[in-house]
Amino acid sequence: MSDQVNTPRWQDADQYREDLNPTPGAGVNDGNLAAHPEKADDARTAADVKAAQRSLPGFTDDELKEITIQPVGARLLQGATYIDLRDPDRREFRARADMVAGRDNWYVAKSELDYVLWNRLIGVDNPARLDEAGES
Repeated sequence: MSDQVNTPRWQDADQYREDLNPTPGAGVNDGNLAAHPEKADDARTAADVKAAQRSLPGFTDDELKEITIQPVGARLLQGATYIDLRDPDRREFRARADMVAGRDNWYVAKSELDYVLWNRLIGVDNPARLDEAGES
């Protein structure tokens, strides 16, 4: 029996690593592998986008300032819930790891808003879900 261990020959693996996997941390929700430009102090909000303001009648200026729009090029977090303010139906969707905010998207993350504001954004009109239920 031989004492020699069979090991694969990966002599050239390093020279191809970047070609085969150019963004190794993309889409991983573990630690701080990706920057979060939507959390910066100067992040764009619905108050900063005139067309978004027009699409949200009934929202106050303070509420519009709370609605952070994902910047172009921002990678969406896999499994997180978002809406696109440009979608007239404002349907919720779960992001995949390969999704990135484009120029034609106004993505808003559910995790960045309180539940009442989120419910108003998606068109909920149940007073109990909007903290408007009267006390009995």
